[in-house]
Amino acid sequence: MARCRVCFRHCEIAEGECGFCGARTCADGRVIARNYGRITSMALDPIEKKPLARFFPGSLILSVGSYGCNLRCPFCQNYEITWSEEAGRLADVAEQISPERLAATAAYYQSRGNIGLAFTYNEPLIGYEYVRDTARLVHEKGMKTVLVTNGMAEPEVLEELSPWIDAMNIDLKGFTDRYYQDVLKGSRQMVMDFIDRAVQLCHVELTTLIVPGENDREEEILELSRWIAGLKGQGQEEAGRNIPLHISRFFPRFHMTDREATQVRLVYHLADLARQHLNYVYTGNC
Repeated sequence: MARCRVCFRHCEIAEGECGFCGARTCADGRVIARNYGRITSMALDPIEKKPLARFFPGSLILSVGSYGCNLRCPFCQNYEITWSEEAGRLADVAEQISPERLAATAAYYQSRGNIGLAFTYNEPLIGYEYVRDTARLVHEKGMKTVLVTNGMAEPEVLEELSPWIDAMNIDLKGFTDRYYQDVLKGSRQMVMDFIDRAVQLCHVELTTLIVPGENDREEEILELSRWIAGLKGQGQEEAGRNIPLHISRFFPRFHMTDREATQVRLVYHLADLARQHLNYVYTGNC
């Protein structure tokens, strides 16, 4: 039995079993990443797909994912590799790729415009050891690294990764504890603390998916954008106001098919409200 320290759950994991995320296990009395090097997805994506709008725009980045997640978003777009029944079977079938091999693959694709490596698709922080080991090698090759994350991890995890990460897109999925706790099964405070520190360490952009009936109120997006504007970044004037926010449209998916897609005009309207406090607001999936 051992206790995991990655996120707020601090799962107590029995020998050979997995924690809530489905990817961290107990082996010989200590917690390790069972998904270390287990790659389920790989693609050479436009950087804007992460989404990152103000980090090497127009470039491509090799993007990889493993399996598992420490949230339970009922609308997950990548549920096959996060927390569905299918995801639970990936531990033994996903291809294992060493950090050295993955870094070499990223370097190979430089000739096609690749600037580095993005850890994405599932939640990379639940396998942060692999991210750390691989990102260091990618940096040694003079390339960039990107983390696409829900931001639900302890500060110690962020500090351990920070020397090797150049940019992050972090989901700020809403701005109420009810939504985070009841719908997503997460911790808004942990995500806010993660973002607060991350903006001091690297380039950060944030994403909020607007789900009808959950986080689509004008007051909530105003409160969310005001909070972002108050963050202290990397010593720049108006640092918080310059943090890009991506406001995205929801589509029915997975376990949340009981409502229609977000109205496009609502996404545009909420983006306009956010621009009262932020200099760079983008709309997505419209």
